[in-house]
Order: sequence, then structure tokens, then C-alpha cells
Amino acid sequence: MADGNEELIQVDRWPDQLRRPILILGMEGWIDAGLGGAGAVSTLLQGMETEEFAIFDSDALIDQRARRPVLRVENGINTSLTWPEITLRRGENGDHSVIILSGPEPDMRWKQFTREVVAVSCRLGVELVVGLGAFPAPVPHTRPIRMVSTATTKDLADLVGYLPSSIDVPAGIHASLERGFAEAGLPAVGIWARVPHYAAGMPFPTASEALLDKLSDLTGIVVDTADLHAAAVTTLDQLDQLIAGSGEHTAMVRQLEQQDDDETQSAAFDLTNLTNLPSGDEIAAELERFLRGDEQT
Repeated sequence: MADGNEELIQVDRWPDQLRRPILILGMEGWIDAGLGGAGAVSTLLQGMETEEFAIFDSDALIDQRARRPVLRVENGINTSLTWPEITLRRGENGDHSVIILSGPEPDMRWKQFTREVVAVSCRLGVELVVGLGAFPAPVPHTRPIRMVSTATTKDLADLVGYLPSSIDVPAGIHASLERGFAEAGLPAVGIWARVPHYAAGMPFPTASEALLDKLSDLTGIVVDTADLHAAAVTTLDQLDQLIAGSGEHTAMVRQLEQQDDDETQSAAFDLTNLTNLPSGDEIAAELERFLRGDEQT
């Protein structure tokens, strides 16, 4: 186990011949409405060959009682344990080498973890860092997904979009890494998809697809999103069916559509809507049953 004076990272082999490397942050455990970020990172990993080149000391970073290893039992015999791991992988996509940081958000030693990730990124010559995530918002599923940024420069914030105001919110590990990159002079941007609050508790592949589209716009990294798109169409159809059967649900979506249209026209985002959401609990519960395939009553 690493102590305060030991490195958290173990590099098996430093990757060579990197081409304009881009680091993708895809860590689990913080806000990720509709599993937007997780779905995007999973699709990215499936869409290209990658190899792990470094792993972090999970005993030093992860509370195993909060993120327990998975035990496999075969005919009553303990055959294996799968431990949660934080890794760095390398792949190639177009003109770029792609470095992907994935695994659970650390429970401890954020400052040391941040320093080591920044140091590794500088050694690898990373040109840009992009984080992927999603948060619940007062938006309807009937409108295109829009993004907001947490960026280290105004130019990057302008490319993604941002909230034109100041707001204090609890931070995840991506925020700590972004600050570390900013202090090191390395450009970094978090891309956040706004997911309908009533769909935030279930997979919402529309958000994952939109995140990968924006990633492609920013970097030129291209991934096949055909499966995501098909899943998104199915989920949106299911939502349409559920909402059409309730006048109350229909009215809520119409209200959200009006708010979204007003925001589009004014180019402003009303932060009060974040704490004054029309209730979507019923839709969320019905959608969960629908996606499980349960009979509707």
C-alpha cells in the first residue's frame, strides 16, 4: 500500500510513439445522470483496441467497504474476486492517441491522485483533457441534448457552452483534475450533458450519444454510435408512450418544452429551475418498470 511518500501509480510500460495524445476522463461514482458519461466511455472503449499501461493503488485510494470487490461462487466454491481498479489505457483513433482514465472515483488522497495524473499527462505530452459526464436538469426528452462546460479556458467553455452565471456546487474528482491541469497550463474541459430529471435514474443513451458527438466535434475522435442511437430511439419511444397516457405527465413535458424554448431564445439558463423541478418521480418509476419489461397495470 502506498503511504504519503510513495507513488499511487504503477506504470507497467510507458507508451511510445504517441500521436497528439488526448486524455479522456471517465471516472465513476459522481453525478452521471442517465449513465451518460459511463455509456459514452464504454462505447469509446468498445470502439477501439486499447491496452492498459498503468494502474493505481486501489488499497490506498478506494474504501473497499463502499465499493466492495465482486466474489464469484461456482458450486459453492470461492473461485475469484474482481477488485475495483483505476487504470490508464491507450488506444489510437484517427490523428490522435487516446488515453482513457477510468475506474471508481477515489475515496481518499484526491490531491496526491491529482498531482500524479497531471504529472503522467505532462510526461506523455497530452495536448487536451476532456471529461465526460451528465447531470439531471429541467429539460424535456423531446428536445436535443445540450451541453454545459467546466473548462480551464474561455475558448473551451465557448466551444461547449456554459451557464452564464456563478454557482457553487459539490465537486467530483474530475473537477479536482481540471484544476490541476489548469495550474499546470494544460487545457482541460468537462463536457456535461443535461438529462431530463425524470430519466436520470435509468440509462439514457441519448446523453451518451450526444457526449460522443461533442467529443468528436472538439477533438476529431470518431466512434461508431449506431448501437447507442438505436437504444436512444427505443428509450425515447418508451418515454413518449408513457407520457402520452397521462395528462399530468404531458402537461409537465409541455412546461419543460416551453422553458427550453425560452432558454434557447434568450441564451440564458435559469438556475432557479434546478431547485424548482416539476415532479418526475412517477414517470421515472414507470420508465424503470417499462425498461425491465414488467407488465403495465
